[in-house]
Amino acid sequence: MLIAADYPLLNVVWTMTIFVFWVIWFWILITVLADIFRRRDTSGWGKAAWTLFVIVLPYLGVFVYLISQHDGMAERQIERTQKQQAQFDDYVRTAAGTGNGGGAAGQIAQAKELLDSGAIDKAEYESLKVKALAA
Repeated sequence: MLIAADYPLLNVVWTMTIFVFWVIWFWILITVLADIFRRRDTSGWGKAAWTLFVIVLPYLGVFVYLISQHDGMAERQIERTQKQQAQFDDYVRTAAGTGNGGGAAGQIAQAKELLDSGAIDKAEYESLKVKALAA
């Protein structure tokens, strides 16, 4: 029966170190494979070749990919992040009612502009305001 006292502290530290490096290795491997499959500038055959290289010779394949494609990986990640941020910003503007006249506040502002321009009268403005707040 194995008791915790039979496992020395340095063995515990060594085991933890190996585990951390193992997790880091898989993180890098998944990052490289994700970048390979997300690329739009590489053909299917190119993706298959890189994947085969990474799977058959994992350490060499990953390090060669990181060395040869590091600029492209960074640029693609920045581009993806900017697109996601723009989509999120559009969603927030739409939900808040400040984008494209959406939401109750935008509808009321449009009705107020129509009232100020004389296109509608006060009663129509009030009915549009009530409809916007009810929605």
